[in-house]
Amino acid sequence: MKMLAGVAALLCLSTAPARAQGSVPAAETRRYAIEVAGVRVGTMTATRTPQAGGTDVVYSLVSDVQVNFLVYRLKVYYHVVNRFRNGQLMLSTVDAHTNQGDFASRAEWKGKHYDIVARQYKHEYKATETQPITFAVTNLFFGGPGANAKAYAEYFGDYFTLHPGKNGVCLARRDGREDEYRYANGQLVTIIKKNPLKNFVIRWLPES
Repeated sequence: MKMLAGVAALLCLSTAPARAQGSVPAAETRRYAIEVAGVRVGTMTATRTPQAGGTDVVYSLVSDVQVNFLVYRLKVYYHVVNRFRNGQLMLSTVDAHTNQGDFASRAEWKGKHYDIVARQYKHEYKATETQPITFAVTNLFFGGPGANAKAYAEYFGDYFTLHPGKNGVCLARRDGREDEYRYANGQLVTIIKKNPLKNFVIRWLPES
């Protein structure tokens, strides 16, 4: 389960059609294939949806994986929803349905702090966080880390540290694990989720 703990396209403003005043921008969706040892075992879909009023943006990330290892079958359906208001995370929910049971995580802003509870497979975490969260894993699908040194890890209830490198590569590290995010022309094209058994490789599926 640890292996499954989520980029705006470049906009040509000179040729993009003007939106009607007061209209809500369209949702952005990024679709990916999940592979193990070159075999496709699932899909991942990230969506960024601006809300009416212009202050809220909802990010969602859905992954659906079924894979058979030599002595183990892994089945995971994983759904993250993050609501940001004026750039701050207000509510994060994670629902995971697996062959090991159903699990959930939640972080909610209470005005002066977050209440964070994560109850996942072999992972229990409860905390109070007073610092506003402005960047989460879901944001990495719609742009690189920029100046952000960490990303809220919705599944775990704590943080990945971010280490931008050369050639559009960003490493996300937490508790001895490392995920590799690769960008090209501002687009997240590949994620490598490193695992002792087999790496999970998540590849962007461009619109045909």
